[in-house]
Amino acid sequence: MSRRPFLQSLLLLALLPAAALVSGAMAANPAPALVEGTDYEVIAGGKPFAPVKGKVEVVEVFGYTCPHCAHFQPQIAKWQAQNAKQVSFVPMAAPFGGFWTPYAKAFYAAQELGVATRSHDAMFLALHTDGTLPLRNPSVDEIAAFYSRYGVDAQRFASTYDSPQVQARMDKAEQFIRTSGVEGTPMLVVNGKYRILGRSFDDTLRIADQLVARERATR
Repeated sequence: MSRRPFLQSLLLLALLPAAALVSGAMAANPAPALVEGTDYEVIAGGKPFAPVKGKVEVVEVFGYTCPHCAHFQPQIAKWQAQNAKQVSFVPMAAPFGGFWTPYAKAFYAAQELGVATRSHDAMFLALHTDGTLPLRNPSVDEIAAFYSRYGVDAQRFASTYDSPQVQARMDKAEQFIRTSGVEGTPMLVVNGKYRILGRSFDDTLRIADQLVARERATR
């Protein structure tokens, strides 16, 4: 009779304690429990920006000219893709005024024209890596030339950029940001209820994971 099945069984038995130890260690070291005031703040009377049935909304308030947002973009994009089934992710350009305004308007114009998602990563690269767009005081022509790479006619972009529709988007975003108490970027707001106070990008996403799970459990 062959001894191989017997030896394989012995090997499996030898490995079981180690596997149990790993499993036990994982169970003994779950993600730290969230602490209000340290990990997040509750937004009094907060509501989702654009609720989607069956999903938890996560708004990212960002600015194209913000270097921290540029550094966060690859990580938040990966997190968004991994959580697409349960999270409605809403990027929101902050219209804080000054040099924030031109690129916030550009983002909402791109939304109106249907190219915001395709051009989002490239805009960060143009501003912070390639230097093909100026961080401050860009002309409408310079921004229109960027979006022409996505099939948008320059004149059409310019007219959309200064349209009432874009201003309405700006106003709606500004109201949500003010109500949510957001004063900097990047900032995540979960279901309109929680403003995340992460100490690092990894910490921010750890908190987001737990708040999303909390919201899913309460439905």
